[in-house]
Formats: sequence, C-alpha cells, structure tokens
Amino acid sequence: MSTKVTISDGIATVLLDRADKLNALSQAMYHELADHFHALGGNDDVRAVILTGAGRAFCAGGDITTMGGVDVTAGRKRSKSHHRMILNLHNLDKPVIAAIRGPAAGIGASLALACDVIVAAESAYLLMAFKNVGIPPDGGAVYFLTQYVGIARAKELVYTARKLPAREAHAMGIVTKVVADDALAQEAQALAREFADSATFALTLAKRMFQSMYTPTLEQLLELEGLAIASARQSHDHAEGIAAFREKRKPDFKGR
Repeated sequence: MSTKVTISDGIATVLLDRADKLNALSQAMYHELADHFHALGGNDDVRAVILTGAGRAFCAGGDITTMGGVDVTAGRKRSKSHHRMILNLHNLDKPVIAAIRGPAAGIGASLALACDVIVAAESAYLLMAFKNVGIPPDGGAVYFLTQYVGIARAKELVYTARKLPAREAHAMGIVTKVVADDALAQEAQALAREFADSATFALTLAKRMFQSMYTPTLEQLLELEGLAIASARQSHDHAEGIAAFREKRKPDFKGR
C-alpha cells in the first residue's frame, strides 16, 4: 500500500507514502484514502487526525501515468473514486490537520484544502495545476479555495496555475502557520494534541456548523465537477497536456 495509518494516544497520522513519485496519487491510493478516512471517522479512540506526505512533498497531484485514454463513462467512474476520498475526508467528524511540505499540487492541493487546518513548511506551496494537463479543477478545489480566498482570487489562482508559496498562502489566510521544514512534524503533532485533548464533540458540532455555511453543497459541486472532468478527458488539450508533461516540453494547447 502507498498509504499508511498510525494511531498513537488519540492522534491518527495518515501518510501518503510514495515519496519516489512525490506522493502522486495512484488509482489505488484514492480508494485507500477513502477507506482510511471512513474508518477513522468511526473510530472513537481517534480524536484528531494529521494528513501528511513522505519525503520532500505533500502530494504532487494525480499520477500523470494513469491519466488519459478513458471514455466518458470510465471518466465518471474515476471521478467518483476521487470524490469518495474527498467527501470522506471532508465529513470526517474529527479535526484534521494537513501538514504540508514541498508541492501540494492539483488534487494534492484539494486534499490539503479539504482539511480543517493547514500547517506548512517553508518549502511548501499550493499549485492549482489542473489547466496544465487540460482539465478543470478536481477534488472540490473550487469549492474549498473560494471559501478561503473569495471568487476573484480563486479564479486568479486557477486560471494562472501559479505557485502559491507558503508565506503568501499564510497571508491569504489559507495556511494557519508556516514553520521550518524540520519543525513541521512537531508543530502538527502539537496542534493535534491540543485538539485531541479538548472537547472534541463540541469541535465536531462546530465543524458541522461551518459546513452548513455555504451553498451549493460540496456534493452538488462535485457532481458538476464530475461531468466537467469527464468531458475534459476527451479533449485534445488534455491529451496534449499529458504528452507534454511526459516529454518535458511546453504544451501546444488548441482550446478544444
């Protein structure tokens, strides 16, 4: 398995453990993570959760080698596996901390944004990389990012696909705290300990209240997103984006 879960003294740590690929998500990992988040939600011994990545990255996004070559039906099925992972994380009735270093790109950024709190290393950055492979944002990125920064700035980050360094993300209110890379694990543990030792049932109720603040619901947004992703996977630009990434060249997009 390319994901691991450890539980110690009420704190669960979910590790993306594919460091040689910068923790890019394989199809198996989507299912593994969805199952982990579901199981943790039902585990009364877990009072706080940390989501982090092995090595020098949080998550570089979806595994590019598994993209492309699918029809609309297969694309919709694939999107549903992504959405199950995000929904199980979003609906986890425990406070969840994303501890990120290096890239949190594409759906890796979505994973971080779906957590309750983000603690970032100096090396961390968010990247709405979706347009680089010719697809619209995946994993609820539009839903979460707009809540953090508003629609105008969210559009800028999605449309430009520029790197958003940890310090700038902190200034925008996305990241709670920025620390040295070698202090990231300690900072995340300290925050998780604070959460775990508090009235976690009250935090669960507060979390549900926060989730009721926005419309459309995440489920509605993900349904629309699934249709958009399935359509985009049939486009010239998606195929060209994947080819350019593999060949390490600038893509020649045609807008179709």
